[in-house]
Amino acid sequence: MNQNIILNVDSYKASHFLQYPPGISHISSYIESRGGSFDQTVFFGLQLFIKNYLLKPITQDNIDEAEELFLAHGEPFNRKGWEYILNKYAGFLPLEIQAVAEGTIIPTKNVLVQVVNTDPHCAWLTSYIETALLRAIWYPTTVATLSWHCKQIIKNYLEITADNSNSLNFKLHDFGARGVSSAETASIGGLAHLVNFLGTDTVSAVVAAKCFYHEPMAGFSIPAAEHSTITSWGKPAEAQAYANMLKQFAGPGKLVAVVSDSYNLWHAIDTIWGKELKQQVINNGGTLVIRPDSGDPIPVINQTIERLMHHFGFDVNTKGYRMLPAFIRVIQGDGIDLHSIEAILKSMQQAKLSAENITFGMGAALLQKVNRDTQKFAMKASAINIMGQWQDVFKDPITDPGKKSKKGRLALIKTDVGDYLTIRESSLGQYVNELISVYKNGKLLVEHTLTEIRERTLVKM
Repeated sequence: MNQNIILNVDSYKASHFLQYPPGISHISSYIESRGGSFDQTVFFGLQLFIKNYLLKPITQDNIDEAEELFLAHGEPFNRKGWEYILNKYAGFLPLEIQAVAEGTIIPTKNVLVQVVNTDPHCAWLTSYIETALLRAIWYPTTVATLSWHCKQIIKNYLEITADNSNSLNFKLHDFGARGVSSAETASIGGLAHLVNFLGTDTVSAVVAAKCFYHEPMAGFSIPAAEHSTITSWGKPAEAQAYANMLKQFAGPGKLVAVVSDSYNLWHAIDTIWGKELKQQVINNGGTLVIRPDSGDPIPVINQTIERLMHHFGFDVNTKGYRMLPAFIRVIQGDGIDLHSIEAILKSMQQAKLSAENITFGMGAALLQKVNRDTQKFAMKASAINIMGQWQDVFKDPITDPGKKSKKGRLALIKTDVGDYLTIRESSLGQYVNELISVYKNGKLLVEHTLTEIRERTLVKM
């Protein structure tokens, strides 16, 4: 993909440098979630964007390429402005970006990011960066937020039905790499999920964590069968395919997952796993994870667990819920989203089955079935400086009050009772501004590790 930041923009932005009032020297804009599916957001992803795009200077070739494209495209081009940046700042963007610390859980309708140009000749640049910057925030923040809320649901049911929540960080596994629109999407969204959990099959997310957030190994996986590796043996040899999985991957301390519904899930459980391979499962020394992969997940999961308990027995924990033996578990990766997770766990609770028995895998519902409106993200100008005086800028559409934007240079504070509140920067007084300068004129000023970010998400809400 083209890495020219000048072209990482909506077409109409190219004409905006000619549209501002005379005498303007600075534009200040902010990003917020205006509401949406969740009333809190887990802020994440800005550092990745800064490292990937803003620490690389524009070049003369970038300017020439952009001019040729925009003029042919029907838009004017601010060659003078971009060459000024190239000559004065060696191609680094003269912007200052403030943001709340990544991993912070912030109620919606609060400022998360604020950006302003640092050179009075580049007031047009603040809004020019909107397309790239807003996308860099809304997507990973929305995925991290969705993943975090899934975690709260699972945690709640573990607290109700299990003796402890030690397995929580592995209870939602990312299956989403093949279900997204691009490799970059998988990388960014998969990493956003790893803010909350340790299970993933999205390799590019693990690579991104190492590259952008100093995490040597952010997530873990286990050997697992897919339908092709089972059905390639042929239906008559289904048991041999399962036995091969145990032979190749089972052992003390090891986990192996086997999809078991290629033909008849109930036959696989009752005849193959529960009889033919029963002793191998019991004696393997590790944990076999059975994966149903079709049908209505609520009855299928309950029946799967009940049948496995019939063949392998169960224990009753201190809270009165039934547990499969430690050598066998279930993972459900079909039809999983935020709502089905809760419905499944509620049904299991009613059947006196502990949430400890199951792990979930989520694919496109985790990484792809979100959009900017999921959390109603927007970036808006809130203040301009004309002839040395800051003035408020805002929108207040009579047809949609929900799109009313904030005014002035902004700050984010924690009130005396611990709530977050967006105020004018000029009204900070004794409060500390939670918006920290993280980028200025080509320099990354603050760097977070994934470990630090994960710790921030553990705050009790």
